[in-house]
Amino acid sequence: MKLTCSVAPKDVFKTIESVMLRDGFDIVIDMEKSKGSHIIDADTGKNWLDFYTFFASAPFGMNHPKLDTPEFKEKVFRSAINKVANSDIYTEDMAEFVKTFHEIAMPEGFEHLFLIDYGTLAVENCFKIAMDWKVQKLIKKGKITLGGAFSGRKGTKIIHFNEAFHGRSGYTLSVTNTHDPNKHQRYAKFTDWPRVINPKIFFPPEEHLEETEWLEAQSIKQIKNAIANDPDGHCAIIIETIQGEGGDNHFRTEFFQQLRNICDESEIMLIFDEVQCGMGITGKMWAWQHHFPVKPDLFAFAKKAQVCGVVAGPRVDENEQNCFNVSSRINSTWGGNLVDMVRAQRYLEIYRDDNILDYVSNTAGPALMKGLQKLQAEFPEFISNVRGKGLMCAYDIKTGELRDKFLAECRNEGMLILGCGAKTVRFRPALNVPVSDIEHGIEISRSAAKKVFLS
Repeated sequence: MKLTCSVAPKDVFKTIESVMLRDGFDIVIDMEKSKGSHIIDADTGKNWLDFYTFFASAPFGMNHPKLDTPEFKEKVFRSAINKVANSDIYTEDMAEFVKTFHEIAMPEGFEHLFLIDYGTLAVENCFKIAMDWKVQKLIKKGKITLGGAFSGRKGTKIIHFNEAFHGRSGYTLSVTNTHDPNKHQRYAKFTDWPRVINPKIFFPPEEHLEETEWLEAQSIKQIKNAIANDPDGHCAIIIETIQGEGGDNHFRTEFFQQLRNICDESEIMLIFDEVQCGMGITGKMWAWQHHFPVKPDLFAFAKKAQVCGVVAGPRVDENEQNCFNVSSRINSTWGGNLVDMVRAQRYLEIYRDDNILDYVSNTAGPALMKGLQKLQAEFPEFISNVRGKGLMCAYDIKTGELRDKFLAECRNEGMLILGCGAKTVRFRPALNVPVSDIEHGIEISRSAAKKVFLS
């Protein structure tokens, strides 16, 4: 049975615009007809190829058939009728999600989980966990009084990187500094939190190794200087394992190992922000798993996970009264959304049963990378720095102005795709995207490139 709404598709834009800023795509999505990597416009009927996936948050595109069962729909209905405060009242559905997430998504040795809405707040609670951990350490060593600990002025700084995007609220604004100033300017920040060089790799990496190693050395020097100037002042280093919004920036395992060593030597925590690069898009559940043997102390997740939160390893247990053991140190009313947990639990089963990580690593990811490398070979004066892990792929275009024209032309030809950084095009297809859709996306990109670069 088709559901009806009091607002017709043709009236959606003007209704929203009457009280809100409407600055997204000119699309009214048909929630029933849209399937997989194809979004159907409810007003025009246009079929859009989706290489955007709701800012990389939809793991399997629209309306996966394994969600289209009476049993699953009943579970969603049951969890949606009442919005439960999961922090205080527990349900079978929540327990089922936690069990499945633990079994499928939590790496061995990581036994602490915290749930909340929004990736920003996942990162923010990583900071709070690290602050609490470090300040307790300082109290035990007699380096800070209980009164000093109450003020939060010592042992609470976060070392972070250029071109980072960690969120838009509170603490995270102090560590966000991507190319669009509208996202962070004119808001209060902790300006004494050290910001250091991000020694991103230029591709192919073997041709730029000397430059990358030099950047790494400068970054490490800045970090060590910051710690030397305030030996007890820092609780964490945070980095996106792959910087998304800042330009799809990748880092070497050797650099992450140096960060790990500094954190161990300086009694501070290593935090990986996996909000965009986590949950399988790189071909592993978490992008940091590509960098063995480096492991974080904490990592934040969101987007494709549907539910947001923090996973912690054993180092947090060096303080018995840590944030995972003491009531109300970290908390929220909803503690995540129960409807999202029901959906996420089914998605996790799909990851497992359909061998999604293997498909991303060995089929879809290589197909996308091969197509992007062909584009670079065809337009070498305009496309460069092709890079990626799994399906988290990107390339640079000669200038930001040309990049924006290219993206506009891709949309004119029916493909949803976004930029990032100063001049990067990022690809974020669904993890189960058919190779035929990847090839279609490459053809649209080729057509757009010819019109923009060669006209």
